Amino acid sequence: MNDYSRQLVDAYIGLGSNLDNPASHIEKARQAVAGLDGVQEKGFSSLYSSPPMGPQDQPDYINAVMCIKTDLNPHELLKQLQAIENSQGRVRLQRWGARTLDLDILLYGHDSISTEDLIIPHIGLAERAFVLYPLQEIAEDELLVPGLGFLGDLLKKCPKNGLKKLT
Repeated sequence: MNDYSRQLVDAYIGLGSNLDNPASHIEKARQAVAGLDGVQEKGFSSLYSSPPMGPQDQPDYINAVMCIKTDLNPHELLKQLQAIENSQGRVRLQRWGARTLDLDILLYGHDSISTEDLIIPHIGLAERAFVLYPLQEIAEDELLVPGLGFLGDLLKKCPKNGLKKLT
């Protein structure tokens, strides 16, 4: 087990929303994450629009990726992110269903974590254009995704599948 005793770590967070003015939910979440004790924002991608992964009878998603420097351990960070989701009306009714806000820890330093409530790198990260393309905006192609390879190599294998960068 890693010792997370207040070391500063770069973490990447995926933000997504497809209900009730999604861009506004993303911006409120960005401010809330940046305002957490023990968190400093390092970078924020453009917003992207993408078709839903799950049921197709829902609106397209707005997604972004945020880089933070934090001394929160990964489970503390997850707890804080879930509190932000809940404060913005997140309801977990259907897997891959519509939602006001989804916050996922994509990467936490160079760590691989697999516990009952947290898996890092985030499951499916390597196949999700709505994660990889925004991530590339704020990270280097040489960013090593533990167990999966370099970001630049992952991007070469990931078609955009309807992903659109918003202005």
